[in-house]
Amino acid sequence: MFSKTLNGICLAASIFLVPGGAALAAGDHAAKHGGIFVETRALDFEIVARPDSIQVYVADHGKPVKLDGAKGKVTLLNGNEKSEVDLVVAGDRLESRGAFKVQKGTRGVAAVTLAGKPGVVARFQVK
Repeated sequence: MFSKTLNGICLAASIFLVPGGAALAAGDHAAKHGGIFVETRALDFEIVARPDSIQVYVADHGKPVKLDGAKGKVTLLNGNEKSEVDLVVAGDRLESRGAFKVQKGTRGVAAVTLAGKPGVVARFQVK
C-alpha cells in the first residue's frame, strides 16, 4: 500500500514539476518587437520584415547579445524572385532601410555573424 501511495505522489509531483521546469529551461520565446521569433541552436532571432525596413534582433537564450562588429544579410524570396539585403548594426539590432518586397508568404533567410563567432542562419516566413 505504501509503495502505491509513494508511486502516486511521485507521479503527481512529476506531472506538476515537468511543465514548469521545461518552460524555465526554454526561455522567453515571445516576439517583443512585433516580428517573427526564430530559435536556432546557437541564438534566438526576432525578424521584423516590413516594406520599408528589415530588422533583426539577436538574443542568446532570451538575453540580448552585443552586436559590436556583427554583420548580417537577409535573403527574401517571393516565388521566383530573390533579393538580398545587407544589415548594419543599429543600436540593439541589425537593420536595413529601403524598399523591400515583403508580403504574406514571403520566405526569408537571415544570416548573422557576431564578432569572433561562426555564422548563424535562421529561416522564416511572413504570415
